[in-house]
Parts: sequence; structure tokens; C-alpha cells
Amino acid sequence: MCGIFAYLNYLLEKDRKHIIETLIAGLARLEYRGYDSAGLAIDGDEAGEVFIYKQVGKVAALKKLVSEQSIDLERPFVSHCGMAHTRWATHGQPSPTNSHPHRSDPKADFSVVHNGIITNYRELKLVLEKKGYIFESETDTEAVAKLAKYLYDEQRGNNNLTFTALVKAVVKELEGAFALIFKSTHFPNEIVATRRGSPLLVGVKTEKKLKVDFVDVEFGTDEKVEAANLLAPPDAQRLRRSQSRTFLSEDGMPQPIEFFLASDPSAIVEHTKRVLYLEDDDIAHISEGELHIHRLRRDDGISAVRSIETLEIEINNIMKGKFDHFMQKEIYEQTDSVVNTMRGRVNFETHKITLGGLKAYLQTIRRCKRIVFCACGTSYHSCLATRAIFEELTEIPVSVELASDFLDRKTPIFRDDVCVFVSQSGETADTILALRYCLERGALCLGITNTVGSTISRETHCGVHINAGPEIGVASTKAYTSQFIALVMMAIQLSEDRTSMTQRRNEIIDQLKKLPDYIDEVLSLDQELKKLANDVLYKEKSLLIMGRGMQNATCLEGALKIKEVSYMHSEGILAGELKHGPLALVDENMPVILIMTKDSLYPKVQSALQQVTARKGQPIIICNEGDDELSKNYKTITIPQTVDCLQGILAIIPLQLLSYHLAVLHGVDVDCPRNLAKSVTVE
Repeated sequence: MCGIFAYLNYLLEKDRKHIIETLIAGLARLEYRGYDSAGLAIDGDEAGEVFIYKQVGKVAALKKLVSEQSIDLERPFVSHCGMAHTRWATHGQPSPTNSHPHRSDPKADFSVVHNGIITNYRELKLVLEKKGYIFESETDTEAVAKLAKYLYDEQRGNNNLTFTALVKAVVKELEGAFALIFKSTHFPNEIVATRRGSPLLVGVKTEKKLKVDFVDVEFGTDEKVEAANLLAPPDAQRLRRSQSRTFLSEDGMPQPIEFFLASDPSAIVEHTKRVLYLEDDDIAHISEGELHIHRLRRDDGISAVRSIETLEIEINNIMKGKFDHFMQKEIYEQTDSVVNTMRGRVNFETHKITLGGLKAYLQTIRRCKRIVFCACGTSYHSCLATRAIFEELTEIPVSVELASDFLDRKTPIFRDDVCVFVSQSGETADTILALRYCLERGALCLGITNTVGSTISRETHCGVHINAGPEIGVASTKAYTSQFIALVMMAIQLSEDRTSMTQRRNEIIDQLKKLPDYIDEVLSLDQELKKLANDVLYKEKSLLIMGRGMQNATCLEGALKIKEVSYMHSEGILAGELKHGPLALVDENMPVILIMTKDSLYPKVQSALQQVTARKGQPIIICNEGDDELSKNYKTITIPQTVDCLQGILAIIPLQLLSYHLAVLHGVDVDCPRNLAKSVTVE
């Protein structure tokens, strides 16, 4: 949810203005994640001095606050480390005091930025208060900063104490999910970062090519700092330390280098494309131009190497371009994003689909007794939308689970189950916990994500990247349609051994080829939908969206979009359930959108239409082109007709556009809806 960004320069002179601008620009790239306050920490003018600036509101408010300070912006730093944060309140109301970075004491011996939740912070706070520490804020994070100071003070006589060992001792005391970055006046120009359950990556920028494209994990730590019961007697025992040469020049000397740490690659890509993803319980120490990675535990089965990867995204992918909002841009990008999802995977000539990430596991999946889809929000709707085609093509029972409910029920999972975890970010907390639950029970686990290097993509046995490109708007649009297509392609590939389904598969693949043109046709309705939003729906307080069969998921997803970006109440209703309660809501004043596309359930939806009109309802109907009877008698939104299992992709786009126009008309922040965040990394 929150956003972390840190910047370090070593042997590369930068003035304070550049450092501040880099930090604030990094935060601006993370604005889409949702936040209510922001802050940053930089070095002061004197040794051991730290400037911390925090402000409620947007990053622009923080920028204004910093610009009003009487500090020397021209002051040069050959080496410097600074960090910044956007906060989404979990503990304490939004306020400058509750904003990050948090400090250990008025001199800021230790300062910390944090994503996630420390679940045992009350216990830590109670112990530290008894030790005489005074807390300024209501947050869980402040306990981390004060714990670091307490442990440091307890080890003051230990001349061998390093920043890494100190942070390791702190982390051993923490419970919950976190990504943490520590800065200290006792360890100038050093930063230590660690993560557990929240994403964190490191970008590296040098003039010369790095010697190797990986960093070894150093299992030999500097020394022990035992923190059991917060009583840590000094221990000068030294363990072997390995020397990473990844960042050294040819003559073995440190080279000028810049490091960027962030919770999302979109904050780093404009500076460098060379990044390293940290694993859970990694402790990354950056000092004197080198990055060292240590582990909290030695024998935990995690790889001893962290690869330095190349980001595939381009800077123009995270810019609005000619559009007013990222959501609008991403709706229009669906013509291309669906092609990118299919690129290299669909052979339209031979009617064959190849998802390379599943190749080694196809036979195992085909032999399973049950497929369990597990996801949240929009990703859950993409699973619902494709469940019917999965069951039809594979004849394997499919269940679709909300990740939070799945965990609450402690759902039985067996070794012959296949569990599919769908998440745009690959970092959704509930979905990750559900994944680990299934892994413990021996199920084969697949990931469907949009983010290479994400936790779900790393921890699943196999999976599919949807390749939709960066999605900045909080309301997911192009990721939904790309997930939809990825799941349909998966169902087709799994059924390739069933000759009785050949004609059905070929029909779907032929329509996949036409899909980009169909999407263009739907997007051409934009002005018509804008007028509909303005003339009919803008002043309404509520909206019902009805459909059945494969369009039930479209109703739920359309209602979710309208709710989350326009703050207008909307409800997706299964048309077959009308007489079991929802029909009581229908009258001449209740706006209703009815999805009536030409499929096997068309006559049943006609019955729902008659029930609505009999109660004086004035429905707006999403129907297929050529359905003249409906167009003549009702207000309609006409979309191209395609095969039934893909019709939901075309039917959702008018609802996406309607939600966007309603949000603009209501004057709300389209890309950052209140109370919501793009990546839900806390439960």
C-alpha cells in the first residue's frame, strides 16, 4: 500500500537540490499506490545531523514544504543516502507526526521508513516505554526505530558492531509484514533494507558495466547481536565475512555508483533498468558503493544468489501521454495489451496455444481432481468470468475462492488439487498467504501475475505472466482483460488432448485474433458513453447491473469499477436471482444496466428484462450489434458479437468507460480513489 523510495550516491557528487528532487520524483511515481501523507529524510549540514520533513496530503504538499525551508540546496555531497515514503494510515490518523520517516529520538540517531504492519508493536512499545523511551506518534513503525536505538545503546562498547548485525537483531524481534529501510547517524552514508511480505527492490546505476550480473548472499555475518528479551550483552565474536566484488572496478577499487531502493519498479525505471529483487528475510546493506545481502536465517532453502535483472518497462509506459488520467490511458491501451498477452503464445494458423510457463506441468494439471482459483477483487472476477469455459473444455471441477475467505475457512486442500493464484501486482497479501497455505499442503501452485519478479511469480511452481504492461491507475482495467485472456488460453492448452473439443477451441482462437479490432469498435463508443453518464447516471445515487451466465462476472466487475472510482453505489446482480430479493429495488427511479448478449442464456435474460420493465424500470441494455428489436425499444449500448466465452471482455469496456466518466463528472481523483491502494500488501 505505502510507497518506499531511497537514493544513495557514492563517489558521485550531487547537490542537495538534486537529491531532494530525486526523492520527491520517486515518491511521485508511487502516488498511484494510495497514500495520505508523505515525508523524506536527508543529511544535514553538520556531521550527525538529519533533516526530516513530513506533510499530510499529496507529494506536491511535501515538495512545497521542503521548498520553504532555509537550507542550502547547493550543498554538494560526494556520498549521501536519503529516503522517502508515502503513507497510507493504518495506525493513527494522517498527521505530520504519524508520517514516515520515523526517528528513534530527537537527534534521529536512527530513522526508518516502513511498508506493512508490525503486529507485535504494542508489546515492543510497552517494553521500550518501561526503559524510558518516549513515543511521539501512534504508529507501529516508531517502535522499530526506537528498538534499533535501544539495541545500539546496549552494544555501545562493541566496536565491531555493524549496521547489518544491528538490523538483523531488530528484525528478529518483529512480527508481521514489512519492508524496512534504516538510516543512522552512527553509520553515515550507509543504508540497510529488509523485507518480509512486502515488496522491495534495488536499482543499480553505474557508468561501467558490472563485473557480474548477480550478488552472492553472504551467510557469514559480521557478528552476533542477540536480542532475546531485549537484553543484549556485548559480544565481540567475529564470523567470517565474504567480500562481494560485483560493484568493484577492474582494479578492485570502488567505482562511482548510484543505488535506488523502491517498493515498485515504476519509481526506478527512469533512472536505471538494472534491478535486484530482495527475497523475504533478505537484509541488504549498502555501504562504500557496495551492496551486500545477508540472510536472517542460514538454512532456509532460499537461493544463495540474487540476480540483477533488466526491467522490461519503458518510461513512456508510466507517463499519461495525451490522456487526462492513467485510468483513461489504460482503458484505451487494451487494444494493445490483449495482443501483448497473446504475443508468441497463440498460433492462429495451426490453432495452437503454447504457454511456456506451464509446459512442464501440463500432464500433472490434466490429472488433477480439482482446480481452485484464489484471488481478490478484480482478479477474483477474472476467475469467475472464465470458470465456465475452464469446466467446459477440461471437464475438471473448478472452484473460485476469495483469498481472505479461503483462509478464514481453512479450506481443505489436497495433493491432487491444482491451485491458481491470480494477482495483478503479485504482491497481494491475502493471496500470498493463501498460496503458502496451499504449498504447505502439497498442492501444485500456479501464478497468474502482471509483475515479473513479484512474490507470487517467485513462490509458485509455474505460471503465466499476462504482459499487460505497467498499470498505474488504482482501478484495474487492462489487467482484468489480460487476465481474462490468459485464463482462457490456459483452458484451451489444458484441453488440447481432447479431440471432441477441437472445433470449440478453434472457434475461440479465431475470435481471439479478431479481439483487438472488436475492442477498437467498443472504444469508439466513448463519447456516447460520456453523454449517457452525464445525462442519465450522473445525478443518480445508485445503479444496478444485471446479467447471468458468463456475464455475471462482468456485472460484478462493472459495479466494482463504478463504486471504486466514482463513489456511486452500484451492485452487480445475477439476473437469475432477481425474484429472490433484488427485484424489490426496481422501480421507475432505479437505473438498471442489463447485459443481454446473444448466447445460450439470451432467452432467460429476456425474462429478466420483462420483470424489470413490468416494474416501470427504464433499463440501459448492453447488447450485440444487429439486435434491432432491443435497439428500437430501449436505450442500448451495442457491442460486437464474439464467441460467448470472450464476450465479457467486450462487455466490460463500456462499464469501465462509464465509471471513468462518472468519476470525472463527480470531480474525484480518478487514479487514486479515497481509501484504496493499488497493491494491497497488508491484510
